[in-house]
Amino acid sequence: MRTGPHEDLVIAIRELWRLTPPCPKNLFHAPAFIHLREICQKIYPNSGPADALNFALNNALQSFGMPCGLTRSNAKLALSAEAAAVGLDRAFRQLYVSRIHLCPLDCADTLPALNFGSSCIRQFSQSELDELLDPLRLKRRSPNYTFDSQRFSSFTWLVVTEHIQLDHSAGERAAPFLFESINDEFGSIEPHKQSMSAAVHSSLFALLLAPWEDWAQFTSIDWRGFYVPWTYTFEDDVFAQFSLPPSADSLSWEYRVGTTHDGEESVYEHPVCLPLKNSVTSASTWINDEAWSKLSEAQQSPIFGSVISHFLVRAFLSTGIDEFLAHITVIEAALGMRDDYSAGNRRKNRGGATGRVAARLSALLGDKAYGTDYFRLFDTRSEFLHGRSMPAICSPDRILVRIIARQTVVALISAALLDPLQPRDVFLQRLLDAGLAM
Repeated sequence: MRTGPHEDLVIAIRELWRLTPPCPKNLFHAPAFIHLREICQKIYPNSGPADALNFALNNALQSFGMPCGLTRSNAKLALSAEAAAVGLDRAFRQLYVSRIHLCPLDCADTLPALNFGSSCIRQFSQSELDELLDPLRLKRRSPNYTFDSQRFSSFTWLVVTEHIQLDHSAGERAAPFLFESINDEFGSIEPHKQSMSAAVHSSLFALLLAPWEDWAQFTSIDWRGFYVPWTYTFEDDVFAQFSLPPSADSLSWEYRVGTTHDGEESVYEHPVCLPLKNSVTSASTWINDEAWSKLSEAQQSPIFGSVISHFLVRAFLSTGIDEFLAHITVIEAALGMRDDYSAGNRRKNRGGATGRVAARLSALLGDKAYGTDYFRLFDTRSEFLHGRSMPAICSPDRILVRIIARQTVVALISAALLDPLQPRDVFLQRLLDAGLAM
């Protein structure tokens, strides 16, 4: 049984490694590259068609530091031809890929380490970040790039990990655009497509069910405990195209004044933070494996609509009026029905569709005051959408709509777990009856 790369593969890579900078204008047409591609197609049945395999090999060779692709000053970054052959052989035989999403929690105060599902909130030391992201591989990708692990280690991170079975050829993993159907309508809108990875979206949704508005020290500034300005995704598949992490300058910094060991004042750079109360130490009671499991189970219930998470995350990622509108929409998505807009229902129940959602909200949260607040907040939403003159939305109302939206989702999870197979229309009708009787 073979335990290392095929001898023909090693010989082909050695031949390619003899090319010196600069790289051929069209590497794909270079005889040494063509020879390597043909060897790979002969040895590995999952290599894919030649045009796609070109991209896969280019990505892999770039990760290994193909000498002709480096500047002379960075020649030392190249792996040996033998090491590159081992890496390429391993990649062709790989059955699973680990994909990691790193999300900096910008402006986060001190947070406890949290674990939920395949996600965690943690800090990294400088050496841990270097080990995780391999700065040498990044520099092979772009010789002028420098990964600033020292500055990044000052931040807290949301880390989301996926383990994915590889069911596509090396070429398709590198160049999926070559396999897209020409019959697809590229201008169409996929209504349930998220603006980020589904795994990151799900993790953020779980985090947002915690009472950050209770932990925030100055809700007049913001109820959030952090921001997520970007996500950097990387995986251990050398065939896939990979990008470089954004600069640490993309995060929020401020200058502070401190005292050195010699008693002299010094100015230093420090991450900006949104101050949190000490009660944030209880975050693990909200964000843990059990909560993640319950959320995942509840989302399978008919009464839990998929767009609920879409709008709760959208509210977190938005600011101003868009944040307010998204939180209102969370409640409507959770408790509204198409039948609420029929003429018969408008005549039968106070306030039409809005009144019915308000009644269900009162019943779900066990207090008629919630329905009254929703009615008033929804009217503010209507003032904006219909172009009526309106004053600024006050900070207490901004926080209130966040609280109601979050509590609605939390209560819906409990209801879904209590009776997971209950039809949505039956559930909402029962809530309506209970709410109108309050």
